[in-house]
Amino acid sequence: MSDTLLLVLDLAGIAVFASTGALVAVRKELDVFGVVVLALITGLGGGVLRDVLIGAVPPAALDDWRYLVVPTVTALAVFAFHPAFGRMERQIMVLDAVGLALFCVTGAVKADEAGLGVLAASALGMLSGIGGGMMRDVAAGRVPVIFRGELYATPAFTGALVATLIHQEGYAEWWYALAFAICLGWRLVALKRGWTAPLPPGIDHS
Repeated sequence: MSDTLLLVLDLAGIAVFASTGALVAVRKELDVFGVVVLALITGLGGGVLRDVLIGAVPPAALDDWRYLVVPTVTALAVFAFHPAFGRMERQIMVLDAVGLALFCVTGAVKADEAGLGVLAASALGMLSGIGGGMMRDVAAGRVPVIFRGELYATPAFTGALVATLIHQEGYAEWWYALAFAICLGWRLVALKRGWTAPLPPGIDHS
């Protein structure tokens, strides 16, 4: 995957995740600083964790000004126009799924380029997708979404696994669309049909 394409996909995913973090902050009635901080955590958290774990320091989020500007501008837009964003809950959930799919692919590719094995690269691809959301929820005083029964981490790991295998086999860049589609499709179908991860016997999702 070319560096330019990787950068574009990374920034697109960061913008999407930053918007979800900013919305959570607005609903928690945080001030503008809190909105920006939560957006930064959500947009950059997973990527920073991945980069630190593979030894790519300083992380891209701190080494390239664009990684800080994109989530900051997104946060300020949500802060200023939050009523409009709040009415777009359904669309934002779809965009969140898109961000998850983007990050699991780019994260897996970066991890594989660092020389990790298939499973390790796939796990770090998944972490790239879910890490920021987990940090956002903890910072906002919520149980992370991946622990509430939602099918979120599983599609991310599957998409990352496919992306890792594609990268190792050296297939053309358009093949990454398959990994992206698997993660995105699974997440969207789960949202539409209300699919959830299994809970211990005798425990009701309600």
